[in-house]
Amino acid sequence: MAVNKDPILKRCRYLGISPAVMGIDKKSKRNPNANSRKKVSEYGTQLKEKQKLKFIYGVMEKPFRHYFELAEKMEGKAGDNLITLLESRLDNVAFRMGLATTRREARLLVTHGHFTVNGKRVDIPSYRVSAGDEIALAENSRTSTLFKGNDQAAGILEKTQSRTTPLWLETSSDKFSAKVTRLPNPSDIDYEAETHLIVELYSK
Repeated sequence: MAVNKDPILKRCRYLGISPAVMGIDKKSKRNPNANSRKKVSEYGTQLKEKQKLKFIYGVMEKPFRHYFELAEKMEGKAGDNLITLLESRLDNVAFRMGLATTRREARLLVTHGHFTVNGKRVDIPSYRVSAGDEIALAENSRTSTLFKGNDQAAGILEKTQSRTTPLWLETSSDKFSAKVTRLPNPSDIDYEAETHLIVELYSK
């Protein structure tokens, strides 16, 4: 499987997104507007928007195209539906809950069986959650130092305690589980997305 090996901060600068969107608490010292001085074609602008969403959610071209095709078949705007589908991925939900520092880490944690959906263990990062689903950290993972930390190192929960939980997730008091109160939509995301550019790109 192809993997983009560009440094994350470099990629964030190129795509015009904050490292915080990726779950990284670092700031670039370079001029954030450096790329904006370069003249970009219409196609280049559309392609860059697609690359941005693929990078944020860690999705390769083939599954991303599949998401777009599903979005087109759903009621409403295809661009808005695309955001809903991407945000509904289980690995993204785990990230949004604060049970992973990055989406890449969330994918690994899901694959290793750390999460359940409605009480059943799910190890597929691309699993799509629905309104009413309850996502939880598996019982045997809740005492793990990976999440709770120890005297020598902070756990995931401590590292992500300042992260804001989106309105479509209702977390439990212990932060180990959350209920999907509704499907996410573009107003819930923490970055700017011009999804109409992706629609135009795929419509050519």
